[in-house]
Amino acid sequence: MGKQAETGRERLAEARWSRWRRILAVVVLAAAVMVGAPAIRGLVLRAAGRALVFEDTVEPADILVIAIDADGAGVLEAADLVHSGIARRVAVFADPPDSVDREFLRRGIPYEDAAARSARQLRSLGVTDIEQIPKAVTGTEAEADVLPVWCDQHRFRSVVVVATPDHSRRLRRVLYRSMRGHLTRVTVRFARHSTFDPDRWWETRDGIRTEIIEFQKLLLDLVRHPIS
Repeated sequence: MGKQAETGRERLAEARWSRWRRILAVVVLAAAVMVGAPAIRGLVLRAAGRALVFEDTVEPADILVIAIDADGAGVLEAADLVHSGIARRVAVFADPPDSVDREFLRRGIPYEDAAARSARQLRSLGVTDIEQIPKAVTGTEAEADVLPVWCDQHRFRSVVVVATPDHSRRLRRVLYRSMRGHLTRVTVRFARHSTFDPDRWWETRDGIRTEIIEFQKLLLDLVRHPIS
């Protein structure tokens, strides 16, 4: 038993060090971008963009779920997946009105929240079976709290979550942790029509901002949960 425990600790330490080596490699390569040749800079920048992107092998599922920040790109991807036979149903997260939205409503101005807009767009794209997840979420951690319970209630065996490319790897890590102990198999698909291009993100101000913010969040998740 002692040798087995020691071997287990060694494997755990090796796995942690392997992850930290990858993080260190990214930091070193990022520093090289500042002084390297243009060709090397391009390779490193593309690697940094690709570090944010993750995609599971997508197979037929009980339902598709559009992540809260996937917006129109997520709607387009979900519609394409429906028409390709991956799933028939699509779910969107509820988006209750905030104080500004309620004031527009009070003044008699029509209001369409993000969930209603996504549902309308899905119907326009030929998707008829649309469901709203009743509990609103504000970010990735909240999505990970809501999805396991919702999947259990509906007894889903498999779910495909559609996210933006820059958000896909971190979302996959968070969902992997939150779905432990649940029967539902969750896979992540990134939206092809997203404005974030991992191979050219540094060419636009929005791309640079997205890369920096999401890379910081991914690193923080790696530090907090090195085995995930």
